Amino acid sequence: MLRYTVLRLGIFAGCFLALWGLVYVGALPRGLGDSNLLWVLVLSVVVSAPLSFGLLRGQRDEMSAEIAEKVDRAKGRLAENRSREDAS
Repeated sequence: MLRYTVLRLGIFAGCFLALWGLVYVGALPRGLGDSNLLWVLVLSVVVSAPLSFGLLRGQRDEMSAEIAEKVDRAKGRLAENRSREDAS
């Protein structure tokens, strides 16, 4: 899960730096008044979300499989504990 989070933050940081550079050179508008940083942050979120969705599909699938496996083990232990309590 940590690897997925770090990769997702890396994609966001890359988008932020790329968009900040585009705003700096004037290829993108600077926003309204003093909202330049907020403009770049919002635009970075909008751009990085679909990129993360597509690029990190494999890591997300692995992570969900691990979580599902842990949940299944926990459910099994809970059912085993309940059956022991009922037998006593």
